[in-house]
Amino acid sequence: MLSILNDYKDGIFETFFGNVNHCIVIVDKKGYISYMNEGYCEFLKVDKAAVKGKHVTDVINNTRMHIVAETGKEEMADIQYIRGNYMIANRVPLRSEGKLVGALGMVLFRDTEEWLKMNSHIKALLMELETYRNQMNKQSGASYSLHDIITSSPEMQKVKDKVKKLATGDVSVLLRGESGTGKELFAHSIHQLSERHTKPFIKVNCAAIPEHLIESELFGYQEGAFTGAKKGGKPGKFQLADGGTLFLDEIGDMPLHTQVKILRVLQEGEAEAIGAVKPQQIDVRIVAATNQPLEKLIETQKFRNDLFYRINAMQVFIPPLRERPEDLRVLSKYLLQKLTDRIGKRVAEFAPEVHSCFQTYDWPGNVRELENVIESAVYLTNEETIQLGDLPDHMRYKYNPEEQSLKEILEGTERKAIEQALKRCKGDKVKAAKALGIGKSSFYDKVKKYELSIIP
Repeated sequence: MLSILNDYKDGIFETFFGNVNHCIVIVDKKGYISYMNEGYCEFLKVDKAAVKGKHVTDVINNTRMHIVAETGKEEMADIQYIRGNYMIANRVPLRSEGKLVGALGMVLFRDTEEWLKMNSHIKALLMELETYRNQMNKQSGASYSLHDIITSSPEMQKVKDKVKKLATGDVSVLLRGESGTGKELFAHSIHQLSERHTKPFIKVNCAAIPEHLIESELFGYQEGAFTGAKKGGKPGKFQLADGGTLFLDEIGDMPLHTQVKILRVLQEGEAEAIGAVKPQQIDVRIVAATNQPLEKLIETQKFRNDLFYRINAMQVFIPPLRERPEDLRVLSKYLLQKLTDRIGKRVAEFAPEVHSCFQTYDWPGNVRELENVIESAVYLTNEETIQLGDLPDHMRYKYNPEEQSLKEILEGTERKAIEQALKRCKGDKVKAAKALGIGKSSFYDKVKKYELSIIP
């Protein structure tokens, strides 16, 4: 009966969308493809039967369909880059009896000739925009925007939404989160979205500068201020950031005597270079970041209470990677593409066991560690698919698939049988289901359950 209903549903989709000129895709609430019309399949050069049941991120580049299906927020007239072309996409959530059940995506164009003209025009405009953006980035020093923060996590989306709201103001912002979570990317994004985006973005790693040099680095010095002082003096980071944004990374490592001078800048709006006769008026916005508990540093008198309240006007907490496991798949795919493009080695995907290992690992180094692990695996692998053996030893030792319950063992056996059947049948799911002696609908459900996407 369920199989008949599914076939009936497919028939309805085909009736409505099979012959339209738009590219159509429908996903369930977890982001797995329920339907893709022939036009979209032809454009993507994929087999229509093979894509059903795959996760949409494994089929469509830069897709946001799974995010719309999860959040229920529609996205209209969004520009999406797919297979070398800029597409204009509408994504709308689908609801049944008030409950979110999935999403429908539509790429808008009427005929190939018209789309090619539009695509060329959009490419030209975006290339021009990118040229201006690169020039602006060189002038300001800010290289990243919110668009560069890849996520499918609702929690991270809330962080991005919060940053959009607070960026337009002028108050100080404190970014909190573990090392490797992307605090610097958010700092760049705040500057890019602010009214100061045409002015300098200057970053300082407070932990990387020796204590005896940090004051001269931040506030500069006059000629002859001390032995070895550069002729003509040197402007400090505050002077360089005048009118723009100063990003103080790892602010918890800043010496107490320097904290006093920073507090004066924030209170009085003036900075005094070493050896200067009088202070200089400074207009900067402070964005600070730390992975340390500043409240405990205050208790041990290692951080000034009054400075904490000055930089903590707005606080943004960035969750660690282990608290947003839904980001692992989309981040892994993005990082793999980024690394293979840079290295020039053809590695296309991860074995299912690798994804399982990623999900069970704690990621103490967060996204930075994930990128390092993938880069190491790309260099080590001799195949187009990263295998479990390509991962670092400490990850493989912690991942022990033998310590499984009976249910997990049975599911693993079932998954492997389905994978092998798909390979034997060259991706034909109908033939694979028949070979295993199960119904087509049940087979699709199992493919979806095990996130199988390896089709030769």
